[in-house]
Amino acid sequence: MLRLLGYFFGIGTIGFLLVAAAIVVYVGDLTKDLPDYEVLASYEPPVTTRVHSSDGQLMGEFARQRRLYIPIQAVPDRVKAAFLSAEDKNFYHHHGVDMLALARAVVTNLENLRNGRRLVGASTITQQVAKNFLLTNDRTVDRKIREAVLSFRIEQAYSKDRILELYLNEIFFGSGAYGIAGAALTYFGKSVNELNLQEAAYLAALPKAPSNYHPFDDTEAATERRNWIIDRMTENGYVASEEAEAAKKQPLGVNFRRSGDYVFAAEYFTEEVRRQVIDRYGQDALYEGGLSVRTTLDPKLQKMARTALQHGLIKYDRGRGYRGPVTTIDVSGDWGVSLAEVDRLSDVPEWKLGVVLSVGDDGAEVGLRPEREISGDMSSNRETVKLAAAGIEWAKTRRADGRTSKVKSISGVLSVGDVIYIENKEDGYELQQVPEVSGALVSMDPNTGRVLAMIGGFSYSQSQFNRATQAYRQPGSSFKPFVYAAALDNGYTPASVVLDAPIQLVSGGEVWQPKNYGGGFAGPSTLRLGIERSRNLMTVRLAKDMGMQLVAEYAERFGIYDDMPPLLAMALGSGETTVLRMVSAYSVIANGGRSIEPSFIDRVQDRYGRTIYKHDQRECVGCNAERWSGQEEPQLIDNRDQVLDPMTAYQITSMMEGVVQRGTATLMRELGRPLAGKTGTTNEEKDAWFIGFTPNLVTGVYIGFDQPEPMGRGSTGGGLAAPVVKEYLTAALKDVPIADFRLPEGMNIVEIDRKTGMRAQGGPDTILEAFKPGTGPADSYQVIGIETVAVQIEEQRKISPRAQEAIQSGQGGLF
Repeated sequence: MLRLLGYFFGIGTIGFLLVAAAIVVYVGDLTKDLPDYEVLASYEPPVTTRVHSSDGQLMGEFARQRRLYIPIQAVPDRVKAAFLSAEDKNFYHHHGVDMLALARAVVTNLENLRNGRRLVGASTITQQVAKNFLLTNDRTVDRKIREAVLSFRIEQAYSKDRILELYLNEIFFGSGAYGIAGAALTYFGKSVNELNLQEAAYLAALPKAPSNYHPFDDTEAATERRNWIIDRMTENGYVASEEAEAAKKQPLGVNFRRSGDYVFAAEYFTEEVRRQVIDRYGQDALYEGGLSVRTTLDPKLQKMARTALQHGLIKYDRGRGYRGPVTTIDVSGDWGVSLAEVDRLSDVPEWKLGVVLSVGDDGAEVGLRPEREISGDMSSNRETVKLAAAGIEWAKTRRADGRTSKVKSISGVLSVGDVIYIENKEDGYELQQVPEVSGALVSMDPNTGRVLAMIGGFSYSQSQFNRATQAYRQPGSSFKPFVYAAALDNGYTPASVVLDAPIQLVSGGEVWQPKNYGGGFAGPSTLRLGIERSRNLMTVRLAKDMGMQLVAEYAERFGIYDDMPPLLAMALGSGETTVLRMVSAYSVIANGGRSIEPSFIDRVQDRYGRTIYKHDQRECVGCNAERWSGQEEPQLIDNRDQVLDPMTAYQITSMMEGVVQRGTATLMRELGRPLAGKTGTTNEEKDAWFIGFTPNLVTGVYIGFDQPEPMGRGSTGGGLAAPVVKEYLTAALKDVPIADFRLPEGMNIVEIDRKTGMRAQGGPDTILEAFKPGTGPADSYQVIGIETVAVQIEEQRKISPRAQEAIQSGQGGLF
């Protein structure tokens, strides 16, 4: 008997060894090509790039997976407890695989197989890390074995906290959110350390099956799962029962953060930053790199800029007449459903989209578009408002097929079923329409090149085309200051006299006869008068006298054009450039002639907080001294190129102050502070410009149709663009101390006659003019270009004998 038992024992032992050997071979074959778990040490998941304004407000987020990676030390203990209770309560006690949980799962699955139920798992957090990072999602025994082996190896290589950190930052929570930090922001608009008990428990419920626990579509299931987790936290000793019961009575409290909850009116700016980050670092860095981008945007100035530009565009557009409704719908049924299907301008929240329900002599009844799309008959909940006759008055000028006409009654403006925009003003609702004309505004710090505000059009929702950086338009007379700056830098003075008279130029067999805006000419005039009154004939003659090659060199030096052809017509701004380039060029004048690089980005940091880009490259020797030992105050070393003589910069600034005080932009005098600027109007009034600056702020505005067409007689830079800049600067400079333009040391201030340019003999035309050392007003009256012009005038008989006599005698005057 003993021998028989020994025999069976031997056979059993051999069988066991054979089975064990087979298992070892099988497992060894499965695990011989396991992924290298050491890659977890350098794990860098796709992380959201966040863009912030200069004051730290969030402007935008860019990601393929919305994830914010945070270290385990930044995760509150209660949040950890929620996930451990939901997924792996023995996490800190097992070695990768929870044998007790696995045994329970085997028993449960045998029962489930018999009853046809879904099998349950027993994966630990470590196993989930192994699966999510290194394996596939195949539901096979082979994968589970590989997963278990990997889990043992991971546990030997990494600490429990490191494994939990990887898990919490990798898992998917639904609604596009990855990682606990991204989920907290997406579902509750909070940081992780702000989550309360019930919120942490709900987030812990999601990784199992986000689609099954949607807070609004599956509220009951989501609440049940959340409460179950709270109960497990209580059982595991993480939460007191009283607190748990109170938390379970609370609603889910999910408040999805809307994608538009960023800095208001910053869409054009954010998009420009996005393009620049891609150009500098590539798309993967933007959408996966977790960069932190601090921009130059000032949210307060941005809002002021948007308001000013929109007011200017609306004012011009209304003057052309009302063009009709956005669309029309049938209001005989549930008009709210039809109206909800009409797209509205999401970035113009002041305007409400509505449908005309009735029209009378005293106005119209308008039904407002619901905030959310709805279905079913909910007419009793529809909101209606009264659009009074006063709010429609401007629209009685109708425009159709390029022609305007007048209507007398409100029924001639509105009809039942018209979908319109209305705005609630202080004195009631007012009819609005999206302007056909567009434009752009850029405001910059001239000392650093930081773009503080940029508006690329009326509405980003309407058009993503950025007219500040992408629209190339003719700057017209706003280019003239650079012609005059080139002259002042090369021997001319503000008191130099140039003839303002007809000129005929022949090039390539074609005759070009430029004219002043509005016609007429003033005879011999100083450069100051030429720029103040924006005289085309003087500018052409001045450019011809010094040579267009020199003008082209200066235009390229200022960054207005990359390769400007040396044609005389370019002196009048016939080339094409952008608002950003023009504002940058004016900034060089405003800062005393230093070159600047316009910047939308102050700093870029990588996911670890290391600065990888900084706009301000100035050196400061001594700024990091540990203590003060009587040394001199450290100085910032400005190594930027000096592209214009500081004295020239002051002279042209002073001349552009005259544009504001006596010239084409006298509207700006109402600001009551030192301000220089220049208007610009192109042929047939297709483009209207104004660029103005104080010592610390340069602002430029362009207005025109996207497909250039005449805007109508009188649509000038002074009439259209300057009022926009005035409204913006009035708000932007409200609490800013008044500052004067700095006079460079060594310049001489001399009283001259502003008409003749000679020393003043008293009288109302006496002004103070700035001259460089060694220069001053002329001792004798000299007129640039008078000889050749006199011949042309004599031959062509373009002006009266009185005018010819005045030219030949060297006397000025208005012809």
